[in-house]
Amino acid sequence: MSIDRRNFLIQTMSAALVVGAGSTLAACGGLARGDLAKASVPAPAGQPLDERRRRILGYAALAPSGHNIQPWVVKPLGPDEWIIGADPERRLPAVDPLNREVMLSLGAFSENLALAAGALGLTAEMEVLAQSSLDTDVLRVRLSEGTPTDYPLARLEKRLTVKQGYLNRELASDDVKALAEPLGGHLHYFPRGTDHARCLEEGAVEAFRQQTARDEAQAELVRWLRLSQAEVKRHRDGLTTAGMEILGIKGWVVRNFVSPRDFLKPSFRKQSVELTARLAGRGGGWFIITGKGNNPADLIDSGRRFEKMALLARERNIALHPMTQWLEENTGREKIAANHSAAMIPQFVLRVGYLENYPDPVSPRRPVEWFLNKL
Repeated sequence: MSIDRRNFLIQTMSAALVVGAGSTLAACGGLARGDLAKASVPAPAGQPLDERRRRILGYAALAPSGHNIQPWVVKPLGPDEWIIGADPERRLPAVDPLNREVMLSLGAFSENLALAAGALGLTAEMEVLAQSSLDTDVLRVRLSEGTPTDYPLARLEKRLTVKQGYLNRELASDDVKALAEPLGGHLHYFPRGTDHARCLEEGAVEAFRQQTARDEAQAELVRWLRLSQAEVKRHRDGLTTAGMEILGIKGWVVRNFVSPRDFLKPSFRKQSVELTARLAGRGGGWFIITGKGNNPADLIDSGRRFEKMALLARERNIALHPMTQWLEENTGREKIAANHSAAMIPQFVLRVGYLENYPDPVSPRRPVEWFLNKL
């Protein structure tokens, strides 16, 4: 292929990486989570955990994380006592220097763990160990035998982030009420067309523009791109074409002719901002999830509450798209502080909307053995 032809393909296809694009040709969809699960690494001899406990950790690892970094590590002190930690090698210092989002992800991980344990006949008691969000030992988990709950674990398996296909329709009050219930007064909905929703839309695009212009943030994004099938199999994490909704012919082109380094180019950055602006204007409005504070216990609690809510969204055909740049860039944080009291502590900014067709999850997950006993 000539250089000119390659550059043409890159410029016309690659900008969709951050915000998603493309058709749904299954034959060109790349590796999905189910494909990797079929080829999972078998448990090595001498593992400290039995099959039931490893299943619990497998469900826990279905939690979301920024750039799909999967920052968790687990050290068993015994079959029923574990330390859940934050892997210092799986951080996003350019966009999350204080590990705030890592703590939120570990909160979602711990919520999945508790739900899975309950459904499989174990009770999980948790104690927050971390005093700082940069601490590596975050939670202590103790398991004990209990009566199995009837929680549907399919919710954990089916949860995913969706960016495209939102309907421009306000959410029904019953749906908002159902999603707000697990958050105990910490969820705030701003319907499309309201002044606050327009402010959130404009702020999200501006924060994305600023972050895209920061070389260190863009280089961090590139580090977590997994474009080829070989890279997906090797890492089982990060941002894949399927996970970013680049399917069909577009996904095939990106996997075969695009290099992660191409996304540092000005043309990519410009197009990705334009695509983000188009997506930000679609959907049913915005959710803001607030927390009690920013210490580790508060962040873990916010992450757990978010996950409770996110696990219910699919059943109501509602998609959630975190647009965290609002909280990662200085201008976003300053604007929030200037317009709200100090008691208003936002932890999530989410674009929300109904979908006609909810897709299945595709983002890869590392096998339990890869994050077990690493601390």
